[in-house]
This record gives sequence, structure tokens and C-alpha cells, in this order.
Amino acid sequence: MPSNILVTGGTGTLGRHVTPLLSHAGVPFRVLSRHGGHTRDGIEFVTGDLLKNEGIDAAVTGVDTILHLAGDAKNDAATTRTLMAAAARAGVGHVVYISVTAPDSLPVRYYKQKTAAEKAVVESGVPWTTLRAAQFHDLVFTIVSTMAKSPVIPAPGGMRFQSVESAEVAQRLVELTLGEPSGLVRDLVGPEVLELAEVTRQYLRATGKRRLLLPLRMPGAMGRAYRAGDNLVAGCDEGKRTWADFLAERTR
Repeated sequence: MPSNILVTGGTGTLGRHVTPLLSHAGVPFRVLSRHGGHTRDGIEFVTGDLLKNEGIDAAVTGVDTILHLAGDAKNDAATTRTLMAAAARAGVGHVVYISVTAPDSLPVRYYKQKTAAEKAVVESGVPWTTLRAAQFHDLVFTIVSTMAKSPVIPAPGGMRFQSVESAEVAQRLVELTLGEPSGLVRDLVGPEVLELAEVTRQYLRATGKRRLLLPLRMPGAMGRAYRAGDNLVAGCDEGKRTWADFLAERTR
């Protein structure tokens, strides 16, 4: 059981689930924030900026475990290298990192950043655990609700994914944080494979909106990867909450 935990990204989608779980577990922890220096709801927020590499050495001092949730589609690799270097200097005993399923599968910046960040964790010399999780239902909802603002919604064929409930990912991360370094653990995905066009139709039915779906073929390497199912993974742990259950609650 760790005696002092530092959480990065503690106010994001995952962080808002993680911090109550850690509080309930009764383990001392603090949250890294660019605007720290205060306590809120019994949680200490310490000041540090991973992108600017400011305050990180002080933030990790006395920490034995880091739960690294902070993500940046443009700079995830650089900020993770900064954190891991500080963790190594401080003698941190365990870093838990959240990555994405099949990070080598899609030719997009976010996935490339995740791949490079995973490498930074492994090469740091700090004992580590990495959990790869599928996209969250929250993200899918944001995408389809944003597209539904237009009278015509593109519906690329073959775009499939296994979105997962963020609270279930948070629960797994807390379990890993309270345990021993385990390297690359089993991926966590949702209980079903979904297609974007059908997910969009479900959203429209749930919200009572009428929109025209325009079928199209996604071009290039991205389209080929999705049609081949390169982003889908097997042999994973599966969450229980379905997209339909999530959607029903969000649109109630």
C-alpha cells in the first residue's frame, strides 16, 4: 500500500472519478495542478506545470507512487518524459500510466504521442504499470453531439470502436495504483464493438433530433486501418456499462 501518491490530471474526466476513490481508500495523495497551492474538498493541490517543467521536482518529493493521468495530444510524450525524469531523481517506487488501446494502430498524432509516452515510462528506470484503455463513452458522446449540430452528419463506413465507461477505467487504475508495479497489464475495453454510424443514430433517437446521415468512405491510411479493425484488440478485460446505458443516463 503506497504511503503518498501524486496524481496528475486529477481534475480531468478520469481524475474526477479517481480522487473520490483514493479518498475512500484512505491513502494520502495530492494532485498536481498549474494552479495549486490550496486544499479543496480535503484534497491538497500542489503547483506544477509539466509542459514548462516548473515545480515538478518539488511536487514529487516524498512521493512513492505517481498516477499519471494528465494527457496532451500534442505534448504527451514530452510531459511524460519530464515527469519520469523527476520521478527517477526522487526515487519514486511506482508510476502508473494510462495509455490507449492499440497505440501503434492509427496514423494520428494522439496515438503516436501515446506510443512515445509509453516508451518514456519504460525507459525511465522507475518501476511502472501501464493500462491501455479504449476511448471513453464520454468522448463518443462529445463527438456525436458536436456533429449533430449540423443538419448533415458524415457517417464513415467501417469506423468501429470499443468505448468504455470512464468510471470503470478509474476503478481499475486505483487498484493498480494501490498494488505493485506490474508492467503492461491487460487492456480494458467496453463490452461491445460499436460502429460510429449506429452510435450516431442512437444519439439522434435518444435526443429526438432529425439529421441526415451522409455515408462516406474514409480515405487514406486512417480509413484502411479502421476498415481492417486495426484499432480493435482481443484478449482484453471488458467493462460492464454499455454505450446505450451511458447514453440513456446522459440524455434523460
